[in-house]
Amino acid sequence: MIVEIILVCLLAKLKRFRLQFLWRTWTFYPVLLVQLMAIAFQVSFFLHSTVFVPFAGYLIPAVILSFLFPMVAFSLYTPAMIGVGCIAAGSVLNRLVIAANGGHMPVYPTLSYLTGYARPDMFGVLDTLHVLGGEGTRLAFLSDVIDFGYSILSIGDVLIHLYVCIMLYALIRAVNARYGVTETGRSIGRSAAQN
Repeated sequence: MIVEIILVCLLAKLKRFRLQFLWRTWTFYPVLLVQLMAIAFQVSFFLHSTVFVPFAGYLIPAVILSFLFPMVAFSLYTPAMIGVGCIAAGSVLNRLVIAANGGHMPVYPTLSYLTGYARPDMFGVLDTLHVLGGEGTRLAFLSDVIDFGYSILSIGDVLIHLYVCIMLYALIRAVNARYGVTETGRSIGRSAAQN
């Protein structure tokens, strides 16, 4: 999720939002903590450590729940519903390709071979879900084909990660509105921001 977070922050900066306002709300800290855990998971997988593999199933629910505090504190219900829709659509796409391939998610590493994140002998060892994709793969375009070099995602995974992008951007907008900056970068004053 590192690339997605960087893109959201760049978009926010282009819209002249101030990212430092995130530090003013306690609701950002659970989000930050869970994102740091996600980075730790990615680093451990990159180093071929299996320490976090048993806990990998808890990561997505933790990410979703980490945005519960900002959602309630800043009334981010519309972005949350859009994000949940993205999660649902991504999950359906992932389940579809897994069902079409006998309960396995085919993976097509490219850049990950160069970075050392993936090796052909790894598939089926760390988990039983991911297998190396091949000619017999059904719905290959929906399998894990988007290779960042440290993570390989499917279109469904991208939709699931979109939840974080939507919610983080909404949080950045909300804290800027509360602490005095509009989308054009102009100050709206303390009294208007507090209402």
